Amino acid sequence: MRLDKFLKVSRIVKRRAVAKEIADKGRITINGRPAKSSSEVHVGDEVQISFGNKTLTVKVSQLLDTTKKDDAANMYEILSERYVQDFSQE
Repeated sequence: MRLDKFLKVSRIVKRRAVAKEIADKGRITINGRPAKSSSEVHVGDEVQISFGNKTLTVKVSQLLDTTKKDDAANMYEILSERYVQDFSQE
């Protein structure tokens, strides 16, 4: 499954166009390698997404073409969630 579709279907990112933009700016890695929106995602892959002041690392649990809102969270397991502090305001 394409990375941008996975992010949208799993509801990690709300819109596929936003997922594509984030990936194409180099803010997503799959298993430690930079990924584009067209990169393939497989079960077991570790995906790291940096957006805003947050870095989210998830492990792909399953791939589904469509999901209901309640089932979307079953597509991945959150491994870590880090927030970056903005020190420029001090």
